[in-house]
Amino acid sequence: MSLPSDGRAWTATELARNAGVAPSTATSHLNLLVGGGVLVEERHGRHRYLRVADRTVIDLIESLAALAPQQAARPSSLAASGRQQALARARLCYDHLAGAVALAITDAMVERGPLEWGPEPGLTGEGAVWLAEIGITVPSGSRRPLVRACLDRTERRPHLAGAVGAALCAHALTAGWITRIGTTRALTVTPAGRRAWHDHLGLPPADL
Repeated sequence: MSLPSDGRAWTATELARNAGVAPSTATSHLNLLVGGGVLVEERHGRHRYLRVADRTVIDLIESLAALAPQQAARPSSLAASGRQQALARARLCYDHLAGAVALAITDAMVERGPLEWGPEPGLTGEGAVWLAEIGITVPSGSRRPLVRACLDRTERRPHLAGAVGAALCAHALTAGWITRIGTTRALTVTPAGRRAWHDHLGLPPADL
């Protein structure tokens, strides 16, 4: 069963439908995952919602997914093919950007100087100024790494994660640079986002 890794909570019925299994089967597996601390449950009246426990679990899931065979399952319909392409293009990876768009942004940040990318990636002094100029505030006092490389499961290269990646993603959503596609993790870059990424990072709109 594939659990949405964007931090949202879902009912067992929704997850069963998404996985294509019977509700009873889903409930049995979900109870085991809750018991193991992989999921947490929230109850609102008669309804029970489940979500992935925390970023550590998401990091583990994404790392394991990146080790899976590269040959993706062939979509069974035109709609499924569209969903697969949209997720590969841009999506949420818990609280930061993933997919081809995320790689383009990460590469541009490295090329332009805000990021140091290597065995120990980090935010440069120039990067701190760049974030401030855009209006992005990175929360302080957290034990979370400021910058972390997260291996992208579709692109097979690391994209930007950590506190900076999360703050950048949150700002892009709030500013309307990116928007969700329906209720999935897939994202689309808006015209305002294409202009913003071009102005701030020199990214050609065609790359987004």
